Formats: sequence, structure tokens, C-alpha cells
Amino acid sequence: MVKRLQKNYEGGEKASRKCPSCHSGRIWKDGIRKIKNSFVQRYTCRDCDYRFSESTVLSTSLNNSGKRQVCEFLTEGSKNLAKVEPLESGLAGATVNADVKGKIVGFLWKMKKEGYSKGTIGVYSSALKRLFENGADLSNPETVKGVMAKQKWSEAHKHVVAAAYNLFLEIAYGLTWKPPICHVNRKLPFIPTERELDDLIAGCGKKTSTFLRLLKETAMRVGEASRLEWTEVDLQRKTVMLNNPEKSGNPRIFIISKKLVNMLSALSKTNEYVFGTNSKITRGSVFYRKRKRIAHKLANPRLLQVGFHTFRHWKATMLYHETHNVMLVKEFLGHKTLDTTLLYIQLEKALFRSDSDEFVVKAVNDSEEIQALLEVGFEYVCKNDELMYFRKRK
Repeated sequence: MVKRLQKNYEGGEKASRKCPSCHSGRIWKDGIRKIKNSFVQRYTCRDCDYRFSESTVLSTSLNNSGKRQVCEFLTEGSKNLAKVEPLESGLAGATVNADVKGKIVGFLWKMKKEGYSKGTIGVYSSALKRLFENGADLSNPETVKGVMAKQKWSEAHKHVVAAAYNLFLEIAYGLTWKPPICHVNRKLPFIPTERELDDLIAGCGKKTSTFLRLLKETAMRVGEASRLEWTEVDLQRKTVMLNNPEKSGNPRIFIISKKLVNMLSALSKTNEYVFGTNSKITRGSVFYRKRKRIAHKLANPRLLQVGFHTFRHWKATMLYHETHNVMLVKEFLGHKTLDTTLLYIQLEKALFRSDSDEFVVKAVNDSEEIQALLEVGFEYVCKNDELMYFRKRK
């Protein structure tokens, strides 16, 4: 019945409405809430993510089921409408007092003005929403601790929720608290074989396979690849520039293979973005469905562990294995510090360990010979007099 009422509602006369928080007109319908025998339309602002409900009623008279009247707003001249109290607006539909609601909106707007990324704002907004839904009083840190203690959240998720509330408490109330202890242990990422990645790439559709191939060759983050524009792709020179990196990373330029060039050339250029305007969630859901089908077809459950970020981990590990130059890997990934890059040294040693400690040693002093040794995998050891020594494991 709700779907039928929505259809009737959308077919009625539309009135202009604005977000009560930022006064933006970019709002969309976000479900219907039933109150007794009436339904109230809820909305979400696309600019500030503020969700609210107006005095909008879809009347369902049980005594007059054949004649249902739909209205946009309750006005003095409205007739035959069931009068319903307006639904109290709030972030993500949560019912909180007006003071806290205003502080939440102000907090999110403050984050946006301070330059926080849209993804971070969304994560923090979602964290506060979960606290609301579980009955936490955001003005009282002790109740927040109590709610967090009762939840079966992972330690990593608790850490994110604590960070979100810590910033909210500081901005909204000017207070500090002692957050609960969260033992977040960094796990080693899953590194598949190159054949497994190629199986996934070959089994997906044209756009998705091109997207995965780009991740494999450039180690871009999924958000960086999603925002790639055609103006940043030079098919003639076989280069891709990344001028808008995530997590305050460094901009990079990549040399891509001829195969990737051909795959990019086959894509339609109807949008300024190479892979369109689909969200990361939509793009991920398409990939996960394909991944499940391919894993079943090839009888390889390991493929179910491969995500978008797995391609970045694989490329970084392989690059260090080929060069044994951690600074080169750091620059390729765009890391600000070396601490994050050191992870791939540990992964490379574990994946490519050798039982043999015997080496082939070469001593040269000619630039062409040095180049030839480096091209076949020799690594520099030291220099003595005029000779440079290189070695390679047997």
C-alpha cells in the first residue's frame, strides 16, 4: 500500500521545498514513515545530508478507501485530510532534542568548512547516527561509553566511532573526554596471484574490467580511479595523471600498458569522467556480484577475498619485489610517510622467501653493465675502489 501511495503522491502537484538546515533545494525523497493510519514523507538534502520530514501527509481513510486524497503540505484550505502531527526532523531520522539536532548539523557543516573530505563527513555522520539509534545522549560522554560497551562492534569500528564523537564533543560542546580503549590490530592484507587478478578482470564486463586493469597497473585507490577524467588520460603517450589523490597523497603520473590503452579507447566518452558518475557503492556491488559468479565458475574461493584495494596491495608488493627500492614504492603509491610503505617489505619477504642463501655476485664499473645487471634483477650491495658490487639470489 505504501508503494501505491508513493505513486499517487508523486503524481500529485509538486510544491517547492528547501532543506531547513542549509536551505538548499537539492533534496530527494527518502522513504515514508507511517503514523497511525497516515504516512509522512521524509526527505534527505544532497548538499548537507540532513534528513527531515515536513507536515506532508498521505491520507488513508479506512472509511473511504475508494477515495484517497494526496496533498503536499497541510494548509488552512486543505480538505478531507487526516491531521497528523509533524514528524520531528533529525539526522538520519533519529529523534533527538532540538538542541542536539542543531549541534549535529552545525558539526557537519563545520567539518565541511574545515576541508574534511566528503567520505570522512559521511563516515562520521554514520557513526553519530548509530550512537543515536542505540539511545546514546551525545551531550553525556558516559552514556556514549555505555552504548559502545554494549555493541558487538569490531575494535576498528569502535575506534572510528570514538574518533567521530571526540571531534563532535570538541566542536559542539567544547568538551573533552577519555575515550574507551580500542585495541586495533593491523592485519596483513590478502595478496592473490597475478593469475587470480587476471581471471577477475577477464570475467567482468567491459567497463568493470577496464577499471580493474587500471587499479592493477597504477595501484590507485578506488575513489581516485572513480574520479579520473578524460583530460588526465593521454592515450597517445600511454600515460595517466592523478591530480586529485585521496588522503592528502602526492599527485602521480603513470605509464600504462598498450592493453590498457586499447581498453580505455573502447570506452564511450559521453561523460567527463572515464568511468561515469556511479558511486563507489554501486560500482562495488556490480563487482562483487561478478566476483561471486567467477569464483563459483572457477571453483576458487580465494577470489572472494579480492576487493578493489587488494589490487593496490598486490601492485605495491610486486613493485618492491622487482626493485627492492622502498622509496620508489613510496612515491609510486603517493604515501606521505614511509611508515605505511614498510608493510610491503614484510609481505614481500613472506611471499617470496627462498630456502637458499646463495647469491650470484657481479663486480662492474661500466654504466652499461650496471644497467644490464639491474634489468635482470641484481641489487646493489656496495662500492669498493672503482668497482660496484651487485648480487642476485640463485
